[in-house]
Amino acid sequence: MIPLLLFVVVCLLLMTGFPVAFTLAGTALGFAFIGQLAGSFDGAFLDALPNRLFGIMTNLTLIAVPLFVFMGVMLERSRVAENLLDTMSALFGRLRGGLGFSVTLVGMLLAASTGIVGATVVTMGLLSLPTMLRRGYDPRIATGTICAAGTLGQIIPPSIVLVLLGDVLSSAYQQAQLDMGIFSPDTVSVGDLFSGALLPGLVLVCLYLGYLTITAVLRPDVMPAISTTEHDRLARGALLQRVLRVLLPPLLLIVAVLGSILAGVATPTEAASVGAMGAILLAISQGQFNLAMLRDVMRSTTRVTCMVFLILIGASVFSLVFRGFGGDEIVADLLGNLPGGKVGAILAVMLLMFLLGFVLDFIEITFVVVPIVGPVLLAMGIDPVWLGIMIALNLQTSFLTPPFGFALFYLRGVAPAEVSTAQIYRGVMPFIGLQVCMLIILALWPQLATWLPGIIYAD
Repeated sequence: MIPLLLFVVVCLLLMTGFPVAFTLAGTALGFAFIGQLAGSFDGAFLDALPNRLFGIMTNLTLIAVPLFVFMGVMLERSRVAENLLDTMSALFGRLRGGLGFSVTLVGMLLAASTGIVGATVVTMGLLSLPTMLRRGYDPRIATGTICAAGTLGQIIPPSIVLVLLGDVLSSAYQQAQLDMGIFSPDTVSVGDLFSGALLPGLVLVCLYLGYLTITAVLRPDVMPAISTTEHDRLARGALLQRVLRVLLPPLLLIVAVLGSILAGVATPTEAASVGAMGAILLAISQGQFNLAMLRDVMRSTTRVTCMVFLILIGASVFSLVFRGFGGDEIVADLLGNLPGGKVGAILAVMLLMFLLGFVLDFIEITFVVVPIVGPVLLAMGIDPVWLGIMIALNLQTSFLTPPFGFALFYLRGVAPAEVSTAQIYRGVMPFIGLQVCMLIILALWPQLATWLPGIIYAD
């Protein structure tokens, strides 16, 4: 029971708000010290820690993390989101629900450009929520749309979640194959997850747009169109040219990053460097680039990157101690003895991650939970790409779920005082239902995640 007790104690301490990296490492080392005194833990397990840390430092895949973070922060500072929202609002203004469509499509574009959920939700909350409320949108529809569109960065590549998941799942997949006696194991890469997430991400966007369309038709009073006079004023000055001028640079950047990965021209790390350079050029073209901005972006990137890698180091200590107490064997026994076989094991793991997503960030879940359950599930013959996309979708759902969904907190922090927390909670409920529908669709048709990687990376 010691490994399970270690896991529970870590989760409880994380809820207190103590820094995640120190909680993981400190709690694990405390258990290891007590276990060694009691004769139930072999200190030789910690001898592997220097090799683990050196592996993190020399991991080329993880270099993509600071590069993608830099790209996202640079785009956030260069007013790309503001220009996209203004242009999309003018484009869809005559339609009932046009602003909702605009927010969803801009959320999709920002997800494919930045991949940072918090920044996207806050940016769109500041820019679009006051406008939507001023034009007569129901606060529940407005806040739900913004939260849901903002979390698309979890699943639509290039996503920081998928980069981290790709690295963790690659190790778990190799370990699972070695445990099965396969000594020339196959690999799963970040590129596999990027290509596997593309279709499910687009289907999810279509579900959002479908819901908004039905709502606009059945309840036009909650999603009114912009008045003709206002739309004519917005559209004046060759709207088509404006759309091309605003949309073309971000689309070219998305094509350069994702296209180079999917075409096999560049690795995710190389593509991330292209994206970082492209974000700088985009900021220059917008007239927003200066040394003060660059300094601010570099500091933000350094803070986020340090947080990610410190958590990864803490999770490595936790993983070694957990295995030293025989935790991996206990997890294998628990999942293997569940009724329903593979289906029961998947349901249990998805439920656990969903519940943990209320209180833990996706980084902790990726680094702590996935290395524990991943090898067990993959040894059952589950496709690693499908499993990775299911986990990403699940974590995205937990970002939206009251009362602890992170996207809700982000929006609550920037929403006007007249918008109540209850309205935000009620607004995201239909989108949570759509997320669950997407999980069910992907569970029933795994080909949505596995077909494109099979085509692109076929031998």
